[in-house]
Amino acid sequence: MQLVGRLQIQSKEKIAEFLNQEHVGRIATIDSNGYPQIIPMNFVFFNNAIYMHSHTKGEKLENIKANPKSGFEVDRELEFLPSYFSSPTDASMADTLYISVVIKGESVFVQDPREKALALNAMMQKYQPEGQYEPLRPEMDVLNYVAVIKVLPDEINGKYKIGQHMKPNSRLDLAQKIFHRNTPTAEQTLKVMGFEVTDDGLKMVDEPIW
Repeated sequence: MQLVGRLQIQSKEKIAEFLNQEHVGRIATIDSNGYPQIIPMNFVFFNNAIYMHSHTKGEKLENIKANPKSGFEVDRELEFLPSYFSSPTDASMADTLYISVVIKGESVFVQDPREKALALNAMMQKYQPEGQYEPLRPEMDVLNYVAVIKVLPDEINGKYKIGQHMKPNSRLDLAQKIFHRNTPTAEQTLKVMGFEVTDDGLKMVDEPIW
């Protein structure tokens, strides 16, 4: 239980920052047969809610109409840690550094054209920050041809594992192994862990607390 507590993201600001860095989230609804249906979606976390756009017809929309209770999940695998980092033979020692956020709440369909336009413009700002598009306005007819789903969170829970549960020397040793393995994600992982690559090796420049 102590380890689980240390993996929890405590900062609401960090959760919001993470959500709006990620491009794919997964909404879970319950279908007509009682099974969970999980669909990857583009989204934006805006005004303390998740917004997504969709076609005006589809199974997930029917699911929401029948049962608005929904789940929403976003995750990022930072780095796979091969088993040989910890043991030369024990495959069970493989691990992963990650960040994840899980939301439970109710989904509603946004009907107000002003809120629709605000949500869709927030999505455009997230996915196309360079601009070069005409912002949507409430009076635009195009808003009638798109559904906007809003997930109102009842619970938001985040977890992260970047070595914060390890002793300083063990954490540095792990960072060194990640550095020498040199995967395409290694540099970004080390940055999230709070390390900087210098001429003298790795240096802890920040103690990230989420």
